[in-house]
Amino acid sequence: MLWPKTVAVVGASSDLHGLRGRILEIILTHPFAGTIYPVSRSASEVQGLKAYPSVAALPETPDLAILIIPAIHIAAELERCGRAGIKAAVILSSGFAEEPGEAGQRMQREIAAIARRYDMAVSGPNSEGFANIAAAFCPTFSPALDRTAGPIVPKRALGERKVSVISQSGGLGFAFFDRARPRNLALQHVVTTGNEAALEIADFLDAMVDEGKTDVFLLLLEDVKTPEKFKRAAEKALAAGKPVIVGKIGQSEPGRRAVASHTASLAGSHLAYRAIFDRYGLIEARDIDEMLDLAAAFLACGDRLPAGNRMAICTASGGAGVWMADTCVAAGLEVPVLDDATRKEIDVHLPSYGTSQNPIDSTAQGVHKLGYAAFAQLAAQSELIDGVMVVVTARRSAFLEGDLPKLKELRRTTKKPVLMWTYTLPAERSVEILNEAGYPLFIGAPGCARAMRALLDYRLAREGLLRRTEVAPTPRHTRDEARAALAEAGTVLTEWKARPLLSAYGIGANDAGMLAVSAEEAERAAAALGGPVALKVQSCDIPHKTEAGAVVLNVSGGAAARAAYERVLAAARYHCPAAKVDGVLVQPMAPAGREVILGINRDARWGPLLMVGLGGVLVEALGDVALAPVPLDREAALRLLSRLTGARLLGAYRGLPPADIGALADLMVRLSRFAADHAEAIAEIDLNPVIVHGEGQGVSVVDALIVKRRAEETEPRAAAE
Repeated sequence: MLWPKTVAVVGASSDLHGLRGRILEIILTHPFAGTIYPVSRSASEVQGLKAYPSVAALPETPDLAILIIPAIHIAAELERCGRAGIKAAVILSSGFAEEPGEAGQRMQREIAAIARRYDMAVSGPNSEGFANIAAAFCPTFSPALDRTAGPIVPKRALGERKVSVISQSGGLGFAFFDRARPRNLALQHVVTTGNEAALEIADFLDAMVDEGKTDVFLLLLEDVKTPEKFKRAAEKALAAGKPVIVGKIGQSEPGRRAVASHTASLAGSHLAYRAIFDRYGLIEARDIDEMLDLAAAFLACGDRLPAGNRMAICTASGGAGVWMADTCVAAGLEVPVLDDATRKEIDVHLPSYGTSQNPIDSTAQGVHKLGYAAFAQLAAQSELIDGVMVVVTARRSAFLEGDLPKLKELRRTTKKPVLMWTYTLPAERSVEILNEAGYPLFIGAPGCARAMRALLDYRLAREGLLRRTEVAPTPRHTRDEARAALAEAGTVLTEWKARPLLSAYGIGANDAGMLAVSAEEAERAAAALGGPVALKVQSCDIPHKTEAGAVVLNVSGGAAARAAYERVLAAARYHCPAAKVDGVLVQPMAPAGREVILGINRDARWGPLLMVGLGGVLVEALGDVALAPVPLDREAALRLLSRLTGARLLGAYRGLPPADIGALADLMVRLSRFAADHAEAIAEIDLNPVIVHGEGQGVSVVDALIVKRRAEETEPRAAAE
């Protein structure tokens, strides 16, 4: 498909005002070396080329067929292509599953069936085609590839590395190409996949990683249709050191509605997508410009990723340097004071009103004396520094022109990443000069700082993949016994029924308590346990006991336990008169600590995801949660905890000792193993709250709930439920 030597354009026309004519015109505009065969039932010649009435009448079997005919005829034409031995087809026609009603869905299913029957690579329908920039082959009607749009290869590209764009949206796919032009980014492929009746984004990503001609990928996602295929392709790209930058649209409710009507996709929970992106090192960006910023940084610095987050800032403008410092800190980067030896080398070149502490304010006088590159070179030598941010004014190119030899030398000699931000709008020549020297030029400080942070995060993600350890498998007898117990249990397993299954995996084994079915038993249980206890109703009809008021805490003494038992039952009956009550759990009160929630939520696309959040029962109000696919190893669990906004609350805080984060991570690993072992049976698990005690003191699982998937269930319960 991507590298054909012979191409049939089915539905080609000489009318350049319509899409059928524009597609062939754009193909012929560019110096594609292959053979083009127009196929037209009504014309013997199209745009100066001999036309043929059908694919069967062609003088040879083409490698690729481009189909731009009415949707109702696509299936029959694709069938003819298959019988003719054509192995690849791109369908640009619309009117399929994106349309309301069953007819479009049926026609799209027919496309998928034909592709399978003939083992044919089929892209689309409802796409805008693709462009192989390296081969000058552009079967698309995008105006970004018109003859008037300019050259498709930059005169002075930013380095020798290349970007490929794979987008479910046709217009946005070629918008990346158009916006990459003034940045001098060299592109390899632009592919738009449309409705993805057969081939998906993951198929193209997988193939292009194998092809080896792309260094950075930009993906525009509306939805992922085959999660396992997507995960395999993403992991392959990460292992190969090919950064994948993702824009995921359809995050808001209006956005999800638009996605469904656009390409008939159902956009999943964005927290779930973010969990997958984090696991496989995909870098998420918010818009086209940020994605291109990140691509530019990886093109220039993909071979020199920062070892840490410590940045030097070199500037001739004090205010701009301060602004960049603030922006770096906001992006999670540090701006440390430079070591004395480095400062001494820099100070000899500064006027008295300059400073070398970091940001290095060389002032205009210092820059005109030495140049931007020299100060960056001096800063990069410091062992306290992992990367350099150079703040320039690129409005006039003359100074940068004179600094070009030093800029090239800096690029050649330093292995630390160097990024540049201009606080004035750049002249076109300034961009060319810096690109020629091997540097991207950012026009926004946040984009520059975000790009440097992304370089660091990507290095950490790759290192994490390369040293990722397999989660130890569960002993077979433990897994089989838990599976049998789950099969026999009802849909909702209250804490009393859930704990034996979880404790077999080392989850909350010491926190169980005793079940009482009478006030007398509650009294005896409290006496046996000693100390203050909690009493909680156990009913599959009342999974959320706190909301029902069917929990009493800090009960001391037999008489108090008897009274608490009656209060719990009365509250349960009031809340749900028809509830089936198994009894009241009498449980020791856990020591104080930080409250977190752990859980498993089954996402419609991605399956079981582990959720961790701060706040215990207040988690919905705080909204501070992070998700990850299961199973997790210990390092992944610790990384997930670090993603919480309030992660610092688990450290030493206001006289409290650091929390036992290690014990919490171990609990997360065990819970993730349980969820992975029983993925098909589990809809959700709640461990809420989990009390994390001081360092070395472990954790207490205070409550537990398991909800099984119903046999007829096609989608999981939403996390909010």
